[in-house]
Amino acid sequence: MFSPWIRALFVLSGIYDGVLGIAFLLFGPAIYRIAGVTPPNHFGYIQFPALLLTTFAIMFLRIAGDPVGRRELMLYGMALKVSYCSVAFWHQFHGGIPLMFVPWAWADLVFLMLFFVAWKQTAAR
Repeated sequence: MFSPWIRALFVLSGIYDGVLGIAFLLFGPAIYRIAGVTPPNHFGYIQFPALLLTTFAIMFLRIAGDPVGRRELMLYGMALKVSYCSVAFWHQFHGGIPLMFVPWAWADLVFLMLFFVAWKQTAAR
């Protein structure tokens, strides 16, 4: 059994990652320019993570449709959030990272904690 908030969490996460992914896919250079951050030397370095975010967004929306039946996919979502948080926070504390990446790390840390609670709550009793 699961609480209704779990469905809403994964819809919200799907929208969040989907909007970020599509924004960077379509407007990556402009986002970097507006933020005053030097972009990578090739647009592909922005496009690939943008498409990964979009793929995870679709997965999160699928989880929202059946949180218990797709519980194992929550682990992949947690792995995504751990990956981003660990890289962003490591660089923030050990040499700097452009500020535009830090708020997303904090948001992903919150998502990570909530995903873990959702994963625990959807366990077979």
